Amino acid sequence: MTAWWLAGSLGVAALLSALKPSRYWLLRGLRQFLRLLILLIMRLCYRLRIHGLDHVPREGAALIVCNHVSFMDALILGGACPRSLRFVMERAIFESPWLNWWFRLVGAIPIESERRNPGSLRQTLEAISRALRNGEVVMVFPEGKLTTDGEVHTFRRGLDAILARDPVAVIPAGITGLWGSWTSHHEGPALKKWPRRWRARVSLRFGSPVTPQALVSQGRARQNALRHYLEARVRVLTSMADDEQINS
Repeated sequence: MTAWWLAGSLGVAALLSALKPSRYWLLRGLRQFLRLLILLIMRLCYRLRIHGLDHVPREGAALIVCNHVSFMDALILGGACPRSLRFVMERAIFESPWLNWWFRLVGAIPIESERRNPGSLRQTLEAISRALRNGEVVMVFPEGKLTTDGEVHTFRRGLDAILARDPVAVIPAGITGLWGSWTSHHEGPALKKWPRRWRARVSLRFGSPVTPQALVSQGRARQNALRHYLEARVRVLTSMADDEQINS
């Protein structure tokens, strides 16, 4: 296994260093292939129910915001979306010795506390802005961490900073079915307990896009109004996904 990861790391590092701007399509094609592979694996591991994919734009910049239940959220969202996603993730995980090559390949964007590394937040915002201005789709978990009780928690102000720079369309999403899994914080830290279920039902719902301009036209011009509105939308979508779990 160690040899496999080492070979993968060296191979991908060589690929990334060899890519030129004129060959950007190669990287995009590779990411799409990986997305389909991840979707296949996720469908083998879970009974997925996905709604509202038509709300994800086929082209152009967009931001997806979702509640954060488990470490599998990103894989399910990344596989389910028809476009490759640029995930914003904790730098400590991004720099994992055995997974950093993978995160670089899929275009993850690391984020770190400003208290730990002054200036790091500005670098993250610039990376997100570059991705959006390049017409890509960026995925963030605005709660900033996994839920500790299965509920949707308050969205952090970093979302305001992203949209102040680039007021793109935002697609809210809600995911349920993973609370209680070994990759969630249910009954202890995630990844530190044995899996209990196989092929659990997981529901993922995307809502209609929200634009900052639309909220301004509705008289919601306060800086944090969009963040609160998106949080409310995610709560509704999560509740709808929960109802589907109960009634299925």
